[in-house]
Amino acid sequence: MNTYKKAYIAGGCFWGMEDLFRTRKGIKDTEVGYIGGENDNPTYKNHPGHAEGIELTYDPTETSFTEILDYFYRVHDPTTVDRQGNDRGSSYRSAIFFQNEEEKKQSEEMIELVDASNRWPSKIVTTLEPYSKFWPAEDYHQDYLVKNPNGYTCHFERFETFL
Repeated sequence: MNTYKKAYIAGGCFWGMEDLFRTRKGIKDTEVGYIGGENDNPTYKNHPGHAEGIELTYDPTETSFTEILDYFYRVHDPTTVDRQGNDRGSSYRSAIFFQNEEEKKQSEEMIELVDASNRWPSKIVTTLEPYSKFWPAEDYHQDYLVKNPNGYTCHFERFETFL
């Protein structure tokens, strides 16, 4: 019986985030989708208010929620409102979808730590939103950069760990 947990984050185009997280220690599965929006059964063409997010299934004996957040803040720009690279709009916001008060607290502490590091030129604008429902994206979005290795991404490792 496994004791895997799930984490839900958004940091711009879900392809790039998924591609980087898939190889991290303790990450057992990744899925891209829509979260935090207004409609049921969102699609790429109809997802008002939803962020392009990722669902991370992880083994807490190998990695922690805090370590996931640390990497999250190293691979996207959390200081731009509704924007990553060329992508603009609320779909591309930086967000953490916390599932309980402990995750919310850890998220707030990580934001304070990242801001205090002064590595980013501006303050963190990541929103902390209560988890609602994660809707998997269409099949052609899943593992997109594995299927299309020359596809667009604006995600890359920018810093060493904040921890």
